[in-house]
Amino acid sequence: MAVTLNTKYLGSFIGKDELGAMEPAVTAAAKTLHDGTGLGADFRGWLTLPTDYDKDEFARIKAAAKKIQSNSEVLIVIGIGGSYLGARAAIEFLKSPLYNSLKKDTPDIYYVGNCIEPTYLNEVISLVEGRDFSVNVISKSGTTTEPALAFRVFKRLVEERYGKDGAKDHIFATTDKARGTLKELSDTEGYETFVVPDDVGGRFSVLTAVGLLPIAVAGCDIDALMQGAADAQRDFAAPFAENDCYKYAAIRNILNRKGKQVEMLVAYDPAFALMNEWYKQLFGESEGKDNKGLLPTSCIFSTDLHSMGQFIQQGSRLMFETIVDIKKPKKDFFLEKDEANLDGLNFLCGQNMSVVNRKAQEGTILAHTEGGVPQVILEMADCTEHSLGYLIYFFEKACAVSGYVLGVCPFDQPGVESYKRNMFALLGKPGYEEAKAGLEAKLGI
Repeated sequence: MAVTLNTKYLGSFIGKDELGAMEPAVTAAAKTLHDGTGLGADFRGWLTLPTDYDKDEFARIKAAAKKIQSNSEVLIVIGIGGSYLGARAAIEFLKSPLYNSLKKDTPDIYYVGNCIEPTYLNEVISLVEGRDFSVNVISKSGTTTEPALAFRVFKRLVEERYGKDGAKDHIFATTDKARGTLKELSDTEGYETFVVPDDVGGRFSVLTAVGLLPIAVAGCDIDALMQGAADAQRDFAAPFAENDCYKYAAIRNILNRKGKQVEMLVAYDPAFALMNEWYKQLFGESEGKDNKGLLPTSCIFSTDLHSMGQFIQQGSRLMFETIVDIKKPKKDFFLEKDEANLDGLNFLCGQNMSVVNRKAQEGTILAHTEGGVPQVILEMADCTEHSLGYLIYFFEKACAVSGYVLGVCPFDQPGVESYKRNMFALLGKPGYEEAKAGLEAKLGI
C-alpha cells in the first residue's frame, strides 16, 4: 500500500478497545456512503471515479495538455476553491513549489480567479506580457464572481494577442457538460471543453478534468495518478479491521469526542504545503456544520517548529497532529565535512540530509507525544504520482465516512453562500436592493 496508518504513538490517548468500539459506527457510515442512503448522496461520483471515468475525455485531456505545451510558455488557470486548489497542490508536490522558477520543458503555471485583489491580478498580467500563453477557465456555471471577473480580463488578453479565431487554440474551458454561461460561451466561440461532473463536488474534483488538465500540462503522469487512486479504491473497500482509511476516520472522531477541537496536518517537505491547503478545504468544508467538526489546520516542519513549536508543545491541549511521513524524498543531498567546522555541525556530515530530516521528525513526534499531543502517522511511500493518487483517495473517503459518523452532510457547503449574498447586496447587484440598505446600516455607511 502506498499509504499506511501507524498508530504506535496513540497508546496513551486512545484505549486498547476504543478503536474497535468505533467499528459499528464507521462500518454503518461506510455502508451509508456506498449505498447512497445518506445526505448528499447525489455527490458521490468521486467514489468510483478512479475506475469509472470517461476514457475518451481522458485522452482529450492528454492531447490538450500537449497542445498547450507546444504553443504556450504560460498556462493561466482560472478557478477558486476546488476548481484550482487540487491541481496546484498536486503540481507543487510532484514537481516543486519552485516549479515556475526551475528549468523545464513545460509551461509556467499561474493561478487567478482565486481572489479579488487587484495587485495580484496586475502582477500575473505582467508575467504574460510578450509571452505565448493559454487559459484554462474552470467553473461549473461560469458566473462565480472571482473566476468570472478574471476570465473577463484574460479572455480579452487572449483575443487581443491571437484574435477571436486564434483564441480557440488558447482557451480551454472546464465546465458543465450541457448548460450554463461558460458552456454556452464555449460552444459559441469554439473553445474545447471538459466536464465538471454533476456528481462530484469541487473539493472532490482533483481527479476529474478540473485537476487533470493543469496537472498534465505540468508534465505529470496522470495515468499513474489515476492508477494510484484506483488501487486505493480497491484497498479501502476492505472491512474495518483491514482498512486504514476507516480506522483514520474512527481515530479522528474518538479524539474529537475526547475534547480535541483541531487537527493539524504536518509534513516535513515544503512541497506538501499546498496539499495542506487542499486538505483544509476538503475537511473544513465537509465537516464544519451544525456547530460540529474538527478545525483543519496545518504546518510544514521543521520550518514551523520555529514559529508554532512552542504552542504545540506547551499551549492549550486542543489539538492532535496527523503526520504525513514521506519515506523517500524526490532527491537527496549528501552532507560533506567542512574542515573549519565553524558551525559545529560536522557531526551531521557523512550522510544524506534526509536522515537529518527524519531524526528531526522522530524527535518531534516523541516530544509532542510527551507534551500531550496525540500523533497520528500516515506513512507515504514516496513522492510519485501513484502515491499521490492513493493519498488523495484516502483523504476523500476518510472525509466522507468521518462526516457521516459526525452526523453531517459531507457534500454540501450552505455556509459559503452567506458571504456571497452579502457581497452581492453591498455591490448593488440587481435584486438585492433591500438587503443592501440593511447591511449598509449595520456597517454604518
